[in-house]
Amino acid sequence: MRLKGKVAVVTGAASGFGVGIARRFAEEGAGVVVADINDAAGRKVAGEIAGAGGKAVYLHADVTRGQDWANLVGGAQSAFGRLDIVVNNAGWTHRRKPYVEVTEAEFDKVYAINVKSIYLSALHALPAFRKQGGGCFVNIASTAGLRPRPGLTVYNSSKGAVIILSKSMAAEFGPDKVRVNCVNPVFSPDTALSAEFAGGAVTEEARKAFLATIPLGRFSTALDVANACLYLASDEAAMVSGSCIEVDGARCV
Repeated sequence: MRLKGKVAVVTGAASGFGVGIARRFAEEGAGVVVADINDAAGRKVAGEIAGAGGKAVYLHADVTRGQDWANLVGGAQSAFGRLDIVVNNAGWTHRRKPYVEVTEAEFDKVYAINVKSIYLSALHALPAFRKQGGGCFVNIASTAGLRPRPGLTVYNSSKGAVIILSKSMAAEFGPDKVRVNCVNPVFSPDTALSAEFAGGAVTEEARKAFLATIPLGRFSTALDVANACLYLASDEAAMVSGSCIEVDGARCV
C-alpha cells in the first residue's frame, strides 16, 4: 500500500474530486480526515470508507476560517496520531459571465475559498510537519490557471495564484522536508460546479464544446485526479516538489 501509515486531510471531500481522492487514499492505506461543510454528505463518505475497510473520520470545516484549520490538524492528530498530507481540494467559482458583472462578494468568496484556504492550511499544518520531520501539500488548481477561458476571469486568476503559491511554498518549505505540488484538472461535467463553469445547464451542446478542446477526447474523472494526487502524496514522489501535473488529456499543450 502506497500510503500505509500516513494520515491525510482532504478538503471538499464530500463531493466531486474530493470523494475520489479520499477513497483512493484510504484504499492505499491512509487514515483520512474527510473535511467539508456538508455534514450529511461528509459523514456518508467517511462511513462508506470505513465500511469498505478503510480508516476515515469526518470533520466539519470551513476552509476560509483559521480555527477550522486548527481543528482539522488537531482532529487528525487525535484520530490517527499524526498528519502527513494535506490535500487542498475545496474550491468555488462564480457563474460564467463577463468580468465586469462579477460582484465584489463573489470575488472575495472565490479568493477566500481557492487561495486564502491554502495560506491557512500551511499556517496550521506546517508546525505539525516540522515537528515530525516532514509532510506534503497537494493543492488542486486547474487548467484554468494555465489556459484561461473568457467569462471566468476571477476564477482563472485564483487558480493561477494557487499554481504560483504552490511553487513558492515548495521553495520556502523545502528545508523543512515539506513538499508542495499541485494538480490541474480539466473541466468535468460530473462536479458540483460544472453548471457554474458552463454558465448554465450542462447541455449536450456544452459538453461537446468543452470536449472538443481536449485532445484525448474525454473529460477528467475523480479517479484520474485522485491517482495524480496519490502519486504526489506517496514516497514515490519523494524528490518531486514545486511541480504541477495537468490531468487534462493534453488540453494545455
